[in-house]
Amino acid sequence: MTAEEREIRVPDIGDFRDVEIIEVLVGPGARIEPETPLITLESDKASMDIPSPAAGVVSRVLVKTGDKVSEGTPILTVRAEPTAAEQPAEPPPDPAVAAAEPAGASRSTGGGQHDFEVLVLGAGPGGYTAAFRAADLGKKTVLVERYPQLGGVCLNVGCIPSKALLHVARVLTEVEELEAAGIKFGQRGIEPAKIRAWTEKIVGKLTGGLRQLAGKRGVELAQGVGRFADPHTLALLREDGTQETFSFAHAVIAAGSRTVPLPGLPDALAQHPRLLDSTSALRLKEVPKRLLVVGGGIVGLEMATVYDALGSRVTVVELTGGLLAGCDPDVVRPLQRRIEKRYEAVLLNTRVAAVKEVSGGLEVQLAGEHPAKAERFDAVLVATGRRPNGDLLDAERAGVQIDERGYIPVDNRQRTNVAHVYAIGDVAGPPLLAHKATHEGKVAAEVIAGLKSGFDARVIPSVAYTDPEIAWVGLTEIEAKRRQIDVRKGVFPWAANGRSLTLGRDEGLTQLLFDPQTDRLLGMAAVGPNAGDLASEAALAIEMGSDAEDIGLTVHPHPTLSETVAMAAEVYSGTVTDLYVPRR
Repeated sequence: MTAEEREIRVPDIGDFRDVEIIEVLVGPGARIEPETPLITLESDKASMDIPSPAAGVVSRVLVKTGDKVSEGTPILTVRAEPTAAEQPAEPPPDPAVAAAEPAGASRSTGGGQHDFEVLVLGAGPGGYTAAFRAADLGKKTVLVERYPQLGGVCLNVGCIPSKALLHVARVLTEVEELEAAGIKFGQRGIEPAKIRAWTEKIVGKLTGGLRQLAGKRGVELAQGVGRFADPHTLALLREDGTQETFSFAHAVIAAGSRTVPLPGLPDALAQHPRLLDSTSALRLKEVPKRLLVVGGGIVGLEMATVYDALGSRVTVVELTGGLLAGCDPDVVRPLQRRIEKRYEAVLLNTRVAAVKEVSGGLEVQLAGEHPAKAERFDAVLVATGRRPNGDLLDAERAGVQIDERGYIPVDNRQRTNVAHVYAIGDVAGPPLLAHKATHEGKVAAEVIAGLKSGFDARVIPSVAYTDPEIAWVGLTEIEAKRRQIDVRKGVFPWAANGRSLTLGRDEGLTQLLFDPQTDRLLGMAAVGPNAGDLASEAALAIEMGSDAEDIGLTVHPHPTLSETVAMAAEVYSGTVTDLYVPRR
């Protein structure tokens, strides 16, 4: 160490000893001021930043992430800043460089001095939750979003508009089915433009509400495409071509996912107006007479439900041998029986071999178990899955690792391999669900603020808002067999539930899986109207370690669909009275 260098050590940190460094905030060459954070420590109670007691330029960093330190441990060496008289004269600015620099562009001051304490990239459910929670915890926060509206895919072109259209579909179907009860309405009329305007109004209320919440919390909003420039800087390209940079102490990547195109599709058809994805299908410009839905997962079957109710003749093609991969066949079967009666066809083990444009539509050649001739459809909806956006962010410039599928690996505190950069939601790995993202967003913000927080959900519910709905949470029979886990189940048919019968629907069931050694609930699945509303009780029961007796002895209101959860537990326990189940 030279005479002009000064060694900075860990100050008095109370009774803490051998505390782990989870982040080194400065590097050699960084200019620091008194109180500039140098490292972040994490004890079993909280996280803490160690500030610099002096100004200067960092010459050497003596510690690294993962090291354990105590009072007096050397952190780095710093040399004093030269005085103004000693500063070398700066060369005049290059006019070409000055002209090329965008007006209004901000510059990071470097060395731990940042424009924002927290930068959140992506304003979907996870992103805005992370930003709002960080602001509530006192952090100066900016929320970066490429589109004018907050809310991401879920609110703008996913969960919310699809559920609005599914409500329309549900009402239309119920009106149709009420004829069996002796009620007839006049001629049905569908006005796509008015339906679209109605869904846009719902979305507008929600996105406007988010903007108000951001304003009340002091969260700054920045619209444009954000990409990382270095570990502490994000470059923002605005729609008008101007650029701006933001420096940050911590970043939360909440960039979501995008639809997967149909494999082998000719480039000439990629933007064809009759070739729909989940986004364009929700804009409802017209109702096609014949619609092909490619993909028998949640998105494909939900949109098939909508267009079937609106009057389309629907065909569903699925590459695998079953609908809703991952869900137990017993639970899917009532849905499959219903749609096979309503739709033109439901084709499993089938793929799209070719698509070409013909007069007034698209001609599709299918290939699979049953040879089929080419058929003409008025529209083709591709719902074959989603891909995370991790590969679109230049995250490697921040040192963030991305796997071959585009996911960003994180720990249970949502931290990436770069300690001050976090990832949540779709980019952080499956399941790609909004309710998972919101919980992860809170965790990331709380960890940044120094709270003891982590994502430790035992289960994450899934719901297909089809007709009938299907919901599942926790262990499935398929997974139990694969993992060789011994389970026993209790099943209650909705044909014995009064509320289900008054709805005119008796095809549903509720199924609970229990550990036969402890009687604790391991998984739940249900199919029927509003089945998704039953999943929360099961999720809580699993989180709380409830057993069959806990569930069965909990008084449920009557007549409700939720009773079927308690009665399925009673079937397992052998105490049910609404069915006759022979003693085991």
